[in-house]
Amino acid sequence: MANSKFEYVKQFEQPDNILPNTWVVVRIDGRGFTKFANKYGFEKPNDKRALELMNAAARAVMAELPDITIAYGVSDEYSFVFHKTCVLFERRSSKLVSTIVSTFTAYYVHYWPTYFPDTPLSPPLPSFDGRAVCYPSVQNLRDYMSWRQVDCHINNLYNTTFWALIQLGGMDATEAEKTLKGTYAADKNEILFSRFSINYNNEPEIYKKGSVVFRDYEPVEPGTHNAAAEADSLAVPVQQSKTQNETDRKRRAKAPIVVEHLDIIKDDFWDRRPWLLSNKPGKIPKEV
Repeated sequence: MANSKFEYVKQFEQPDNILPNTWVVVRIDGRGFTKFANKYGFEKPNDKRALELMNAAARAVMAELPDITIAYGVSDEYSFVFHKTCVLFERRSSKLVSTIVSTFTAYYVHYWPTYFPDTPLSPPLPSFDGRAVCYPSVQNLRDYMSWRQVDCHINNLYNTTFWALIQLGGMDATEAEKTLKGTYAADKNEILFSRFSINYNNEPEIYKKGSVVFRDYEPVEPGTHNAAAEADSLAVPVQQSKTQNETDRKRRAKAPIVVEHLDIIKDDFWDRRPWLLSNKPGKIPKEV
């Protein structure tokens, strides 16, 4: 009832508005996924089924939320990026995060039987938590994405070597940890190659680079656009007519959402896909 004596409780609600004119990254992580992975027998060091399940859920989230411009995933985490000038459907951090987390979790459970048909889910069910962070510049955003991909490489090289020592070398976990203590990347590569004839460079890209999800348009030649500078120069969202907004919406809906395993640290990835930084749809590929 409006204006009731109980309405005073609304005073306890505190604002958690998202800082305007910033790139918003919502990063989600699996809760208790070490135990979860052990419960369902995930393969070590990587379970391709589990990674493809994460990617399927991420693609579904992007399909439902067209304001997401790019996403990056590795292991049990995913980062979803909103363009700095887009008018978010929800300006409150808590509601934006809860929308991403709940949608991702729902699709993760929905797609589970597709990737684990012989292992039905049982309580405790998979769940994720999340947080939203604002980055003011393109360089900040790219450094964040680079950080996650570098972290993917470091962790995967360690895990690949660790499990090779256990599965192929007959060590237990304590022995494997002791062997790898203080080693550098070159040392781990040497262990893999000299002891087990494993060339780390030949490992699947999905394990080494993680997964990048984005709407795909026809790539452009590097140097023909300066999307980064243009994005940093915009202080407020560009005002468009309803017709233009509708045209952009239709072009986004037609664009295929792809999952790739590419280097997102180097400039080439961004230079060939200016729409990721400009928030303007590109040219739909002819085959689509």
